[in-house]
Amino acid sequence: MDAPWMFRTLHVPGFMSFLIILYWDNVGAANLNFLAPDSPMPRHRKPSPAKQKAQTSQSSHRSDNDAFINQFLEPRTGEPKDPSAVYPRNLLEEAEDGYIPRQEWKVHHSPVAPELLERQEERLQVIHEVCANESIWFPYKNRSFEDIPNEELENLLVDDRHGIIYCFVPKVACTNWKRIMIVLTESLVQNGVPQRDPMAIPTRLTYNPEFHLSLMKFPERYGRFSRHLMKVKLRKYTKFLFVRDPFVRIISVFRDKFVEANDYYYNAYGKLLLHLYGNQPNPPKNVRESIKMGIHPTFYQFIQFLIDTKTERPFDGHWRQMHRLCHPCQIQYDFVGHLETLDEDTKHLLRLLRVDNVVEFPKAGNRNVSKSSWVSDWFKGIPVDELRKLYKLFEPDFRLFGYPRPDSILDD
Repeated sequence: MDAPWMFRTLHVPGFMSFLIILYWDNVGAANLNFLAPDSPMPRHRKPSPAKQKAQTSQSSHRSDNDAFINQFLEPRTGEPKDPSAVYPRNLLEEAEDGYIPRQEWKVHHSPVAPELLERQEERLQVIHEVCANESIWFPYKNRSFEDIPNEELENLLVDDRHGIIYCFVPKVACTNWKRIMIVLTESLVQNGVPQRDPMAIPTRLTYNPEFHLSLMKFPERYGRFSRHLMKVKLRKYTKFLFVRDPFVRIISVFRDKFVEANDYYYNAYGKLLLHLYGNQPNPPKNVRESIKMGIHPTFYQFIQFLIDTKTERPFDGHWRQMHRLCHPCQIQYDFVGHLETLDEDTKHLLRLLRVDNVVEFPKAGNRNVSKSSWVSDWFKGIPVDELRKLYKLFEPDFRLFGYPRPDSILDD
């Protein structure tokens, strides 16, 4: 069922028509659009008793934005009301998950394979145990959701059409998952028709924030009511992320950003790596010159950069810790996929979301598949004390997402 909307056109003698459009989204947020001439606003006449009654019955569609927001807050305290006191009863009863099922959703009659259900239960239980274990500490573990800055919610993408929130992790099949989100949200329209083929969406468009609604955009869109809406959607929508072995992800990042000819990452980081750790006071001025001269950043230099406290700074999103991107101790996820079991997990998830008749996940290329030999091959020759420092940085990811400690390279 599409979100309801209504419009009224007021004809006032001596003035042009004044059109008010009120759009009501699936979780009770209103968007008001006013179309009016440049001439001064007319003074409103006192409405008739019949009109006053109609306005009272439509109190959830108030045109005054402050009045609209205040209905979600407790009097005097300004705290958010319980959602059951705000949302229409028929809406809450119509969908157990808090949103209206779409006609395109697929209904399955055969059960999901028990091993897939057990896999998810185990992964979610590991996260719960690590977050609840007071003996395990890492930065920002115990902060509340309200304490997370808005800019750190950029990776959480929202699909209001199907009640989905996806936290993307770079180098974990995120380009294809962003394609899926664009198809589901119908944010890319060509010739009046939403794009239905994920692989027809160019990679550059998947990185364009114009085609995604992230939680980071909520303050601009909903104002002071944004945090309450975030929490409502996080509670009612299906939330998922995909992760991979943290050390293998570091290798994948280096291969993609520094082995390949990447102008941005060479200028932003490559020259710094060569200068600080490669004995190059005047590194090549661009990536093409770097390749021509055979002077380019090494994997060891990249590791030195990551563990160097003198250059400590917010990590680039491509190698920032996965828990720092998706906040699993503050957000209760419903599904955790692993890149190592990508095919099975994507099929299971699309079925769980009931959209496997709408979209199919693109086949993964061999280049992005994790290889068990990568860690021993790439980390060979790097001093053990430096590898232990690297592990300490990424240990929360290992523990939260159930990846074993790489003893073979840390205990030599």
